[in-house]
Amino acid sequence: MNKVKFFTCFYFLLAWLGLSAQQNPVFPGWYADPEGIIYDNTYWIFPTYSAPYEEQVFFDAFSSKDLVNWQKHHRIIDTSEVKWANKAMWAPGIIEKGGKYYFFFSANDVHEGEIGGIGVSVADKPEGPYKDLLGKPLINDIVNGAQPIDQFVFKDKDGQYYMYYGGWKHCNVVKLSDDFRSLVPFDDGTIYKEVTPENYVEGPFMFIRNNKYYFMWSEGGWGGPDYKVAYAIADNPFGPFERIGTILEQDKDIATGAGHHSVIKIPNEDTYYIVYHRRPLDKTGANERETSIDRMTFDEQGYINPVKMTFEGVKHPL
Repeated sequence: MNKVKFFTCFYFLLAWLGLSAQQNPVFPGWYADPEGIIYDNTYWIFPTYSAPYEEQVFFDAFSSKDLVNWQKHHRIIDTSEVKWANKAMWAPGIIEKGGKYYFFFSANDVHEGEIGGIGVSVADKPEGPYKDLLGKPLINDIVNGAQPIDQFVFKDKDGQYYMYYGGWKHCNVVKLSDDFRSLVPFDDGTIYKEVTPENYVEGPFMFIRNNKYYFMWSEGGWGGPDYKVAYAIADNPFGPFERIGTILEQDKDIATGAGHHSVIKIPNEDTYYIVYHRRPLDKTGANERETSIDRMTFDEQGYINPVKMTFEGVKHPL
């Protein structure tokens, strides 16, 4: 019996005996690039539907009260609503503001001279349905070498919203207008600031802990086994972001291709979970990716400890 079959049988046996339950991946199906967040005392995950570009034309969402039992919300937005997107919608990001939910996404795998890039939509509920806010991309142009994809919207301590984005090994940060319909200049008059750290490829994410800015990103190729997550710590949202190390990568006993993540912080607790995609050991297809959740911890100096991928996952009722 090979290793993959052994571990699968082992965890099913434990579950049958009532000793354990396999909770990773957290829901069935090929889903990647998961954005995890808490709204209205409920966990939400907004992932990419992982499929060939011509089929990757809609988004599903998932909600849970305990990180274990998930409800699927099918097709919260698709290319019939986003007229300028004809394929490859992926890498969702979501933020609530003023009682509205703004859903950002990448579309069309845009290259120079093509229509595509980062779009934004809006709904009255986290599960949608979402309506295209602009009828065109918010960012279409390739600036500082950064393909306009993989956006993450971040609310700073002063209430200002920024968006980190970028593929092709370059990352920019931009300042968003109050209505999320446009970009506004920084104090120095510039619109785009490049903040690319060492070895950056794509998938930026930011959070604040103890007044420090933790900037995270993915490295390697998303379609292969060596995909991973690294991070930096800075005193402000613009860096400089000096690479500290890798905190999530493949495990020969669990999965490969672990990356493009987000982080959920439990309210009023110093408890953090990393939400990410990974590829089963017996799969090699680029789109064969599943969403999982594991605990993310820190040492006494505030550095992130390496994340141990598990089949058990986590449980945390809200």
